Amino acid sequence: MAADMKRVIQGLVVAKSGDKTASVLVERRVMHPRYHKFVKRFKKYLVHDENNQLNIGDTVSAIECRPLSKAKKFRLKAVLKTGVE
Repeated sequence: MAADMKRVIQGLVVAKSGDKTASVLVERRVMHPRYHKFVKRFKKYLVHDENNQLNIGDTVSAIECRPLSKAKKFRLKAVLKTGVE
């Protein structure tokens, strides 16, 4: 994969999963093949948070990186909006 082809995801922090890790829920909208309505699809990603600055409810942007653990392949890029907590 080329250096400039890294995926960027944007989502909501739903859990703090251990030290320097947050669970981010990403929502995407796809058209249903038969009914032609937009339906929501969700997926959770583990994001590396080096400074432990994320809280539940934050909206964040994360960028793809080398595998940091078995399930952690994204690192924090920016906090777009802080949450309630």
